[in-house]
Amino acid sequence: RRGFEPRARLLSAAELRRYRGAPGEPGLYLALLGRVFDVERGRKHYGPGGAYRSLAGRDATRAFASGDFTPAGLVDNVSGLSPPELLSIHSWLSFYSDNYEPVGKLVGRFYDENGAPTEALREVEAAIEEALKFQAESEQRKEQFPPCNSEWSSAKGTRFWCSTQSGGVQRGWAGVPRKLYRPGSQGSHCVCVRSTGPPWGQPHSSQHSNRGDLD
Repeated sequence: RRGFEPRARLLSAAELRRYRGAPGEPGLYLALLGRVFDVERGRKHYGPGGAYRSLAGRDATRAFASGDFTPAGLVDNVSGLSPPELLSIHSWLSFYSDNYEPVGKLVGRFYDENGAPTEALREVEAAIEEALKFQAESEQRKEQFPPCNSEWSSAKGTRFWCSTQSGGVQRGWAGVPRKLYRPGSQGSHCVCVRSTGPPWGQPHSSQHSNRGDLD
């Protein structure tokens, strides 16, 4: 009925192992962060003989981030993963949500016997949110300070310069090369700094010098 959502099916690890797509088994499932998806549509990938058959019938969340398909990597323990690896998990979760049917939750690390999120899941989701926030901030910094073009020759050493496409950032200004230092980081890297107009994020005003972000 409209507005009615049936309670998600809860599976144990033993039940999930029965869904590896082999003859006589009831189906082909995999789990990611405790969410179970029916991947029958992708049988050529996840079924017996497929390149990703080791993902079927289990929650191998760590392997989606690390690419480790050994028994040590085919686990749901995601502790110690880096922000880019957590973003990879987030991306894969979006992929399965968009392309495969969710069928329930796996009771264990991420959901309890009532289907409620565990503390472990809340911690992972919070870490993913932080990684997404950091990624957005990094993209904004790249828009403000795009990387320089560079080339090296034995005769002249390294040359840096800026263009309206350097760093892969299309823009209406080229800027000038400058060294960017970040708090807490050693060394620097070359970025293009806008040298005209108001500072980044500031409206045009007589209070600002016409020096872009040089100050």
